[in-house]
Amino acid sequence: MTTTAEPIVAIRDVHQSFGAVEVLKGISLDVPKGGVVCIIGPSGSGKSTLLRCINGLVPINQGSILVAGFEVQNLKTDQEKIALRKEVSMVFQQYNLFPHKTALQNVMMAPIHVLKENEAEVRERAVALLKKVRLTEKANAYPGELSGGQQQRVAIARSLAMRPEVMLFDEVTAALDPETVKEVLNTIQELAQEGMTCMLVTHEMRFAREIADVVYFTDGGVIVESGPPDQLFDHAEKDRTRAFLSQIL
Repeated sequence: MTTTAEPIVAIRDVHQSFGAVEVLKGISLDVPKGGVVCIIGPSGSGKSTLLRCINGLVPINQGSILVAGFEVQNLKTDQEKIALRKEVSMVFQQYNLFPHKTALQNVMMAPIHVLKENEAEVRERAVALLKKVRLTEKANAYPGELSGGQQQRVAIARSLAMRPEVMLFDEVTAALDPETVKEVLNTIQELAQEGMTCMLVTHEMRFAREIADVVYFTDGGVIVESGPPDQLFDHAEKDRTRAFLSQIL
């Protein structure tokens, strides 16, 4: 992992509510450039909401989020948010591919239509990205002809096509069959090893142990405990953390 003095993601005292329900209750964390952070915790603990706040999909009520030079809470216009999402790409649990577009066309769409980039250059990059996620032979296949794991790898390639500084992964294996989970996790692991800054919300604890520099355990909208994987999984200090891990490890 490479580190710099300034974190590429800096979250300070972030609060977020849906109506009367406070989902995030003062979250603060830093991610260095090239760092890999995994966020674990029970359903409803605010993990996915936090990622959506980082990407500007969900507004925050209090605090600050600085990502790749963008003060996310201050972005108002669509153009400002597009500029942010060029630097911070998100892969969701549901693949959200366009069913009437081929894998290659799905990967090419955002750089062409959102960033207005040259189609020939984008095509060349998209072909290389499909090769990177080991789907060269599926370039002309439609999503309905692909397995869940293959669709998710197309979704990862699509996010990479924006050439982001940070990748956010929100439970990207949750909807997959067990046999296709590994191919998606391998793809993410390769990205991390190449120096991509990654933040992952995941239930894959073994994977979190392997890939993360720091694991954050969240519950009830707060960070209960954090630390290097071996420390958190093997020597958790908080009773709540140990209780959670005892149910899933």
